[in-house]
Amino acid sequence: DSTVDVRGVVLGGRRFHIMAGPCSVESEKQLMTVAHAVREAGATILRGGAFKPRTSPYEFQGLGEKGLKLLAKARRETGLPIITELLSEQQAEMVAEYADILQIGTRNAQNFQLLIAAARTGRPVLLKRGLAMRMEEWLLAGEYILANDNPNLMFCERGVRTFETYTRNTLDLAAIPILKRESHCPVVIDPSQGAGRADLVASLCKGAVAMGADALLVEVHSNPAEAWSDGAQQLTLEGFRRLVSDLRPFIAAAGRE
Repeated sequence: DSTVDVRGVVLGGRRFHIMAGPCSVESEKQLMTVAHAVREAGATILRGGAFKPRTSPYEFQGLGEKGLKLLAKARRETGLPIITELLSEQQAEMVAEYADILQIGTRNAQNFQLLIAAARTGRPVLLKRGLAMRMEEWLLAGEYILANDNPNLMFCERGVRTFETYTRNTLDLAAIPILKRESHCPVVIDPSQGAGRADLVASLCKGAVAMGADALLVEVHSNPAEAWSDGAQQLTLEGFRRLVSDLRPFIAAAGRE
């Protein structure tokens, strides 16, 4: 199995990691509050969206480069590496100047020219699963990163679309052992997108740890009720602290640190 080293944070090794932060970067105050809180709770990577691919064009689309600059400031203040989403080939070099990990979201999971552009920046890439992507398609999408001389690939299961409406998506935890068998890359689970409900995040995290995931990608907000995007699935600061504490025995039982 391969590992991905992000500023000294080694994903895919013995240590289990949690990437945490807001769905969207909204303001300096919001981001810094969350960044310091998740670091103190135990997160090792800061997540935050500067460019947001929203279903509706009338919803908040992100702060753009201003958001990237705020993420870079949060990295300087906390020491946490940052992961953020890349939406277009044209943005690849700019986003890579700020980000430590480039996230390819579900809507772009088979945007092959974008995958190539992301790979060629040399930054580690986290590839989310498409909404209706079969495992073989996902693995082949990942090959676009590896085939362009970038070995630093991570797969992220974030739920697929099914007939079920009780949850936003259906998180496929079976993807973990399948990816572990068919690929050498670290496996990350996003329980926030997977459920679309903050009250289910902890249970899905425990299942992910037990099934062998290498890391989690969790959305956290200082005031989810007033979040500019996806408030229903974001944990409060206290909720995240409790989650990290509750996960410790599961991480130990899985043979991780």
